[in-house]
Amino acid sequence: MTWVMTSKQQFYLHDDESLLDGLLRTGHEVNFQCREGYCGSCRVRRIASSHVVDYPFAPLAMIEDNEILACCCRVQGVIYIDHEMVKN
Repeated sequence: MTWVMTSKQQFYLHDDESLLDGLLRTGHEVNFQCREGYCGSCRVRRIASSHVVDYPFAPLAMIEDNEILACCCRVQGVIYIDHEMVKN
């Protein structure tokens, strides 16, 4: 089970649920467009995580080392994010 911690709340991701879908389900406001790692609109800042955050395929959007794409990243364990930090 994956736990997500934000400044707003903590919640878990359902099986096969993306981080973006979990954020939207729990009432977080997150920009998104393509849902496939191309546009970068859904980028959030990763503060800390208990496991490595990876991707099933290399995203085309440019991101900084401390940013992840909520639409297509794979997270496990516990992750702390700042979903309000990156504004497009």
